[in-house]
Amino acid sequence: MRKPPIHRSFQNAFRGVFLMVKTERNFQIECLAFLINLFLIFYLQLSGIDTALILLACFGVLSTEILNTAIEKTCDIIQPEFDKRIGFIKDVSAGAVILMSIVSAIVGVLVYWKYIFS
Repeated sequence: MRKPPIHRSFQNAFRGVFLMVKTERNFQIECLAFLINLFLIFYLQLSGIDTALILLACFGVLSTEILNTAIEKTCDIIQPEFDKRIGFIKDVSAGAVILMSIVSAIVGVLVYWKYIFS
């Protein structure tokens, strides 16, 4: 099978992100959090380093959510009926998202603290 042209690969990737926004509630909430962070970056005039930390945290959560969804959808195809082994995989995958969300919240507090309370 031939590799698609590079522009087609980018189209496919952006279509995947669009599908996540369209169909996944948690991803929609995380996108809202990202937009709030973008507003705060400009409103509080964050430094370059602080902006990079916030963006890394936001995109880390979004990327982890995409991977979690991919794993869960794959598990649903492989085993549509309840299976505790599949449940374990899904729980572990969701655990990665919650850990990334926790560390992102910590980064947010550490970064925004000095802008809000100084």
